[in-house]
Amino acid sequence: MTDAKPAAGRRPLDGVRVLEMGQLIAGPFTTSVLGYFGAEVIKIEPPKGGDPLRVWRTLADDGTSFWWRSMARNKKSVTLDLRSDEGRAIAKQLALKADVLVENFLPGRMEEWGLGPEDLKPENPKLVYARVSGYGQTGPNAQKPGYASVCEGFGGFRYVNGFPDRPAVRPNLSLGDTLASLQAVIGILLALVERGKVEGMGQVVDVAIYEAVFGVMEGVVPEFDGAGLVREPSGSTLTGIVPTNVYRAKDGQQVIIGGNGDSIFKRLMIAAGRPDMADDPRLENNAGRVEHEKAIDDALAAWTATLPGAEVIRILEEVRVPVGPIYSVRDMVSDPQYLARGMIETVEVDGKPLKIPAIGPRLADTPGRTDWPGPALGAHNDEVLGGLLGMNAGVLSSLRAKGVV
Repeated sequence: MTDAKPAAGRRPLDGVRVLEMGQLIAGPFTTSVLGYFGAEVIKIEPPKGGDPLRVWRTLADDGTSFWWRSMARNKKSVTLDLRSDEGRAIAKQLALKADVLVENFLPGRMEEWGLGPEDLKPENPKLVYARVSGYGQTGPNAQKPGYASVCEGFGGFRYVNGFPDRPAVRPNLSLGDTLASLQAVIGILLALVERGKVEGMGQVVDVAIYEAVFGVMEGVVPEFDGAGLVREPSGSTLTGIVPTNVYRAKDGQQVIIGGNGDSIFKRLMIAAGRPDMADDPRLENNAGRVEHEKAIDDALAAWTATLPGAEVIRILEEVRVPVGPIYSVRDMVSDPQYLARGMIETVEVDGKPLKIPAIGPRLADTPGRTDWPGPALGAHNDEVLGGLLGMNAGVLSSLRAKGVV
């Protein structure tokens, strides 16, 4: 595997050292974002096999997950057996040299290893210690294992997702993990801002996956408390917002139309050949349209069924109605909008190009970038353990022989 050479250009997290102690998605995607924007990310992995994500989903000819090359970009892979005293002692040395530590183990595991926040604080009081778990570090559920699938249900997302007469569904993604990762990034950045104040110290950032999901549940709590309303699943529509739905075109393409603004609705219905509905006083505001949702949806479905999807999109774009296709990844990687915004990057792995997604947001003056794809297991042992911790070749050789690294 060939690492891409770092490009020139300052990034906002240059000089920030992050120690990642976790696996799979929630913790690792947190550090993927930090590393993309300049942080030095040192990822600790078990010597045997490494992060399980290395062999998740679709694999390349060498047995490594394609996803790994994206998730572990810009990270330095260091192997340590955290079940051994020596491995934990080395991990502590690295933590004492870090600005940020990110872990996503079951609550209490880091304390068992002598690597909890209180263990490190006396020697590194400025350490920002980010913890991502299913239910957070406190409360009656803290010790329960919490994968994204379960936490999406506990956080309310699965209840409102799907159709009323069918079992709850999930998107074919670990959405809860990614939401928790982004919340962890926000928390880390806030803690670094606070630390930057006069005599500022580090602090613990406690992220629960279910709370990250709960945080995007819009108005469900005040609606329930104020009106006793429980928001139910609504299929491809959005409760209380009309029209916003998916419609099938003549060629089978699915098209999303969002015509729920009052003036937008008028333009939409005129374009769809229904000026009578555009001028109907009962439909002039959203409350009225909600009452007549089926009639509006039926009219739009009948219209889109007479035209190819591309023609539906062209007509509505001309009259400034929000409309678009439902893309697969095949569509995304070649779309001019994605390419113009630099959202598809190419790295080199074993002499072959591989497309991976860029990470937002776009910063005008100090943008993020991918310097190298996810590395081989232990690729940076000598650089980090030898260079940063000062271990000589003999010590490293001994640690390898004992299976510590």
